[in-house]
Amino acid sequence: GSLPTWLTSRKLFQNRIRLTKAVRERTGCSMDTKDKVIEIIAEQAVLEPSDVTMDSTLEELGIDSLGLVESIFAIEEAFDISVPFNANAPEESDFDISSVASIVAGIEKLVAEQKA
Repeated sequence: GSLPTWLTSRKLFQNRIRLTKAVRERTGCSMDTKDKVIEIIAEQAVLEPSDVTMDSTLEELGIDSLGLVESIFAIEEAFDISVPFNANAPEESDFDISSVASIVAGIEKLVAEQKA
């Protein structure tokens, strides 16, 4: 059987992230959390990172539920963390996705916890 589409898109996504990581390692520039999150969200929204502000909501940026799931995958990959987000019940998740700022804050918290 063929893979479900979200799995294939996840595979494509992981390959894309590996490429981005390779480029970053070569250029030796590490981006901070905020820039990295904005870059991931901008890519999902097909916008320039400069179009994404900390106050932006995913809805304003035109990111639907699939885009949200892909953003979470990408964030997990990029930061090597596990995000406590349930796509089937976003309102029950421990992770605040109400704005870009809340996503960045949530990721910083997760990264700190997982380093501890």
